[in-house]
Amino acid sequence: MSDPARQAPEFPAWPQFDEAERAGLIRALEQGQWWRNGGSEVDTFEREFAAYHGSPYALAVTNGTHALELALEVLGVGPGTEVIVPAFTFISSSQAAQRLGAVAVPVDVDPETYCIDVAAAEAAITPRTRAIMPVHMAGHFSDMDALEKLSADSGVRLIQDAAHAHGAQWQGKRVGELGSVAAFSFQNGKLMTAGEGGAVTFPESELYEEAFLRHSCGRPRDDRTYRHRTSGSNFRLNEFSASVLRAQLARLDGQIETRERRWPLLADLLAEIPGVIPQGRDRRADRNPHYMAMFRVPGITEERRNALVDALIERGLPAFAAFRAIYRCDGFWETAAPSESVDDIARRCPNSEAINADCVWLHHRTLLGTERNMHDIATIVADTLAEA
Repeated sequence: MSDPARQAPEFPAWPQFDEAERAGLIRALEQGQWWRNGGSEVDTFEREFAAYHGSPYALAVTNGTHALELALEVLGVGPGTEVIVPAFTFISSSQAAQRLGAVAVPVDVDPETYCIDVAAAEAAITPRTRAIMPVHMAGHFSDMDALEKLSADSGVRLIQDAAHAHGAQWQGKRVGELGSVAAFSFQNGKLMTAGEGGAVTFPESELYEEAFLRHSCGRPRDDRTYRHRTSGSNFRLNEFSASVLRAQLARLDGQIETRERRWPLLADLLAEIPGVIPQGRDRRADRNPHYMAMFRVPGITEERRNALVDALIERGLPAFAAFRAIYRCDGFWETAAPSESVDDIARRCPNSEAINADCVWLHHRTLLGTERNMHDIATIVADTLAEA
């Protein structure tokens, strides 16, 4: 049990907002048109978001899962195809492919960065592989040099799952400058948020135009006679959400700068605790927005890790158990699953198996706190582990 005399640390609240969000909402309200085809907020946000990420095109959509699904669809993913995904990720990465009828093929991740293992991805390519989906875990870029070479050599397209990677950079390049489609999320906990929402960035006008049609029921912008050119769904973002996201984007750089200052201190402090290993960093990932502050306790059981998370929460830390390996979720097996068994996948994904059981993450609002907060976090983690 926690010591009642010990005061829990105070961290900044999330989501953060001020008069900029209020002004945006009023602006959207008073323009008199509240959906994207009549208003200006979504169009403006798309231009701002694309420019921020170095992409020629961005399309705002209803949520991050729909962003992945739409991106995969325009890359030709569907029944009879396969999509290679990291085994350690939030399950939307695989479900977006499975909803389109494609088989999601899990592969292992790097034990230090928790991002997709490129050699494992290469080994999983078959004639049916239509896309490889690196997930930039917690804002840390996957090895885009090796992935781009793999894509060029194999002819398999990349789709970056950038749900955690707003503002991230790989060797000075932003997500949209890497020549591949990328999908973002604006869910309530993300680095910028309107409660829900998503976006897809595109390197090519043809992909963008097809995505626009498919996100709006296959209907062109100027259609007046219901001539739907493609199949699709309604993934359109509304004007109110876009107005909030414009304000969120404007303060993102400052928040990233704070997190980039705090994480090295926290990582060093966590590394001093016996048995704790913070998420590693590839030097080529030269800007990390730190969606999560992640660390492992190798050798701990999943049951003990879950108890540790409960104890950290009791002591005032916004702590979470890491994602379950996707093949260990019932939902993964409901439709378009691979022919392998859970044990088959587990044997070839040992790092994902371990991280599934021994990893903990803290909400990124902790990294918006003070230097004193970083010391408080490390003390709480050390004390809790010592008492476990």
